[in-house]
Amino acid sequence: MFTKAFRVKSNTVIKGSDRRKLRADVSAAFPSLSADQLGELVPNKEELNIVKIYAHKGDAVTLYVLQKSPIFFQLEKQLYPTVYTLWRYADILPAFTTWPQVVQKLIGGADLMLPGVVVSSTGLPDVHQGDCCAISVVSNRAPVAVGTAALSSSEMISSAMKGKGVNVLHTYMDQLWAFGDKTAPPVIPVADGSVQVEGGVEGLDSGGEGKEEVMKCEGEESEGPRGFTAQCTLTLILNPFTEQMDSLLFQCFLHALKIKVKKSELPLLTSTFLRKHMAACCPKGKHLDIKKSSFKKLSKFLQCMQKEHSLVRVKELSKGVDSIVEVDWKNPEKGAVLQASEVRTIITDYVKRNDLVLESNKSYVSINPVLCDCLLEKSEYQDVELLKWEDLLSRVLSRMQACHQLLFPGQVPVVRKGQVEPIDINVASRGSNKKVSQGLHYEPDRFP
Repeated sequence: MFTKAFRVKSNTVIKGSDRRKLRADVSAAFPSLSADQLGELVPNKEELNIVKIYAHKGDAVTLYVLQKSPIFFQLEKQLYPTVYTLWRYADILPAFTTWPQVVQKLIGGADLMLPGVVVSSTGLPDVHQGDCCAISVVSNRAPVAVGTAALSSSEMISSAMKGKGVNVLHTYMDQLWAFGDKTAPPVIPVADGSVQVEGGVEGLDSGGEGKEEVMKCEGEESEGPRGFTAQCTLTLILNPFTEQMDSLLFQCFLHALKIKVKKSELPLLTSTFLRKHMAACCPKGKHLDIKKSSFKKLSKFLQCMQKEHSLVRVKELSKGVDSIVEVDWKNPEKGAVLQASEVRTIITDYVKRNDLVLESNKSYVSINPVLCDCLLEKSEYQDVELLKWEDLLSRVLSRMQACHQLLFPGQVPVVRKGQVEPIDINVASRGSNKKVSQGLHYEPDRFP
């Protein structure tokens, strides 16, 4: 949920009545907390803020922030602790255990699959479907993720530990964690007990991208998959977030096309393009690593540049070897003139690509954070969740800069801001028999 940046709608200091209500809600949701612990989490006098946000998929979420770090988040009236809270009180949620090398995928947005769950001698934690639960690693009880159980404990066992185990909502190193003080997980010792491995590290929902991780292993007890042991110490290297690497990749790509690549070099091997040209355009102090981007592979990145931006054309000239065969150096820059029909096509493609068409009534479009920022007034943020197609398109056009284009034979088209007034020519009488022609809205400086 928080793998990508979210939009802050409001940030206000909590009122006394809301503070009391939050304390009651926390006590009801997490009954294992003592009165003293509850007072530490929701203090009477310390600064506590309510921050309302929109996640990148449009979900409305409420954050409770204590001393500049989020301690709880509320989604659909359900209260969840953040990793900051769980690092102080690790036992308030049932926790599933997994291998350290799985964590990088959870950070990237993957859910925890049952084959990746490590079962201790005491068995699985007792949960029902939909219960809030945590995820930790075999070497450290400090949770690294929070989510909801996809199945009950009995259903997990009856399914032979296959399928999805936990729907992950929030992880260490995601954008919600980055909204706080960005501290690393503490080391909370694991209680003594044998570890029984159910499956390997393949227990992940596909599609997650994450950060690089390093394992430092000490001892040989309870050996897990690929030689890792239960005594491994997990060290997560704080690489740039995926979005930052994507931005750097795109920057180096454009710079390389504009400065480095010459038409005489085409066709150009994609591997040579990356190694010789893109790497040379990487800013000083930064490291270009496509594996840490959302694309993972150069072929996928170039395919995106070809399909969505029409900047290059890639072709497999020999088996298994891709080459750039064409570059569009005249690709229109930001601010290019668009016809109303082109705007309609772009908006329609965006809505369909992001699955924003309302299933129950396809004449309506759901408003995600991007459309909300672009099209809605501040007074509409809470009330307007849907727009009709015609209303959506009219709002888009009304917020664009109107312009007109003058075309003359053999000359470059002249584009000017604003709508052009039609020239109105009338014939008027002057005196007894005199006739004069009058031209309205005629501006000689408009014409060369």
